[in-house]
Amino acid sequence: MPPAAPILLTPGPLTTSARTRQAMMVDWGSWDDRFNQLTASVCTQLLAIIHASAGHHCVPLQGSGTFAVEAAIGTLVPRDGKVLVLINGAYGKRLAKICDVLGRAFSTFETAEDNPTTAADVDRLLHADPAITHTALIHCETSTGILNPLPQIAEVVRRHGKRLIIDAMSSFGALPIDAREVPFDALIAASGKCLEGVPGMGFVFVEKQALATAQGNCHSLAMDLFDQHTYMAKTGQWRFTPPTHVVAALHEALLQYHEEGGLPARHQRYADNCQALLDGMAELGLHSFLPAAIQAPIIVTFHAPKNPRYQFKDFYERVKAKGFILYPGKLTQVETFRVGCIGHVDAQGMQAAVKAIAQALQEMEVLDI
Repeated sequence: MPPAAPILLTPGPLTTSARTRQAMMVDWGSWDDRFNQLTASVCTQLLAIIHASAGHHCVPLQGSGTFAVEAAIGTLVPRDGKVLVLINGAYGKRLAKICDVLGRAFSTFETAEDNPTTAADVDRLLHADPAITHTALIHCETSTGILNPLPQIAEVVRRHGKRLIIDAMSSFGALPIDAREVPFDALIAASGKCLEGVPGMGFVFVEKQALATAQGNCHSLAMDLFDQHTYMAKTGQWRFTPPTHVVAALHEALLQYHEEGGLPARHQRYADNCQALLDGMAELGLHSFLPAAIQAPIIVTFHAPKNPRYQFKDFYERVKAKGFILYPGKLTQVETFRVGCIGHVDAQGMQAAVKAIAQALQEMEVLDI
């Protein structure tokens, strides 16, 4: 696969295929029947990926994934509701901040950045606070790559009669989630992640009854998922100017997703990428922050070299000059950097990235290989 240089080894935006980029070369009228059919097709295909067609609506929304997370919280959590926010990284903290800004009552439970939240934790917390109406979980925490145990937590939330909101931004399309087995009110993802589209569109899978009873909850006109769905169901159109080129690119990316073999094939390629990365970096003496058991094949956090000559910005620029863009670390206690495993790249591309990393560190006189 020869993607355009540089290769983005980031958790999104990420490297896209030439076909996906080419799809953005057409201008679409936002009220045109063909564009409305494109939107409907995208939503149908997205629902099918998690087997959610029977019980959920797919509500697309302009903007980044965070826009869609805020829309889900604002629409689905009543103004007198309370959210239990599970945190083991930066995106859990962002979710709590959204609750705070929206004026929704919330409590937080925070574990270390290398420690998944457990179902037992959630069971204990829900027992202790009957005021909680919703639990919010980051499935794959992008700040480290940690995978939280979604099915087990979902079952505990269901048993307590509470509602679950899932930020699946970095997992949807690559890690298996089955809406027939995992109960949730909302699962949120975006165009520019594991589906390998371009950024600019979020989407929320909303349980049908939860959405039907959400009228009047939202703090915002633009982010009201109830209004967005009602209008689209009636007219086939977006309420406000849609990201037409992003929708077209996602439609094309979904065609390639199915051609590749759907979720099992996408997961396997990312898993192969991750293993090639881990193996190559270990040979350089660079070790991942997370143990393999909780490492999702999405993005890997590495400990920075313990060498005074190592500076991330210099390292980043040197690797970029060799054709690869990395991500800075997001941890506060330890110096790290991150390498994404997703996007239009394969294991050979990951091996080439490791080679570029080795060369950059040699030039900096950080590694002596």
